[in-house]
Amino acid sequence: MEQRLATAVDTAEPLIGSWGFIPHPSTAELAASVGYDFVVVDAEHSPMSDETVAEMLRGIDAADGDAETMVRVADDDPTTLQRTLDLGPDAILVPMVDTPKQAERIVRAARYPPSGSRGIGPARSTGYSLSLAEAVEANDDAFGLHVQLESEQAIDNAAEIAAVDGVDGVFVGPMDLSLSMGGLGEYDTDRFQTAVDRALTAAREEAVAVGTLATDATEREQRLAWGVDYLVAGVDLLHVADGAKEALAHSRDLVGDE
Repeated sequence: MEQRLATAVDTAEPLIGSWGFIPHPSTAELAASVGYDFVVVDAEHSPMSDETVAEMLRGIDAADGDAETMVRVADDDPTTLQRTLDLGPDAILVPMVDTPKQAERIVRAARYPPSGSRGIGPARSTGYSLSLAEAVEANDDAFGLHVQLESEQAIDNAAEIAAVDGVDGVFVGPMDLSLSMGGLGEYDTDRFQTAVDRALTAAREEAVAVGTLATDATEREQRLAWGVDYLVAGVDLLHVADGAKEALAHSRDLVGDE
């Protein structure tokens, strides 16, 4: 299958994905089944174990369609990166990357020798040892590596981070970025917009992809207008909440009409 998340910068149209926070493979499989280009499995802000992440990846891969898989890892620890990559996602997303040196360490930890320090084992990514040699040969071409820019320090270093060999994309994290600026959710300020423009310019100059998250119709329209290469168009928890509230409100209205 084509590695679209690894080469998102070259797509004719932005990839559209869904964010999986609910730790169950059925919701991930459902999201993949409705036609999203990719599904993000969130292992940073959810109670997912490695086993749960693995089952969610299997659910996405088993679904009708060709949705790719991205795991947002918990941190940049080499063990975290290796254990996640062993599960065989199409891409990983590393949170809170603030400096080019940090990005370089992440790339080294994600690559097999001689270009990196990742160990190899009988995991899902190697066909449970049946394709060890092929996995080593594919190395960093086997997955996309994306890093999140979520602070003013990250924005200040965006050009250098995007220039790190092995970084396939930068992901602007709107909530944390706005929080770092002292205004959670204040996306219309000149300060926030300038930060976004800097990230976009840095990525374009280095020919790496830019992604971001939107949680409602207004945000989707605004963030696609940024010119991103991939967009997470919503979060499963919010889809459930929105649907539940809509059904409740409609039912209350019907009861009131009786």
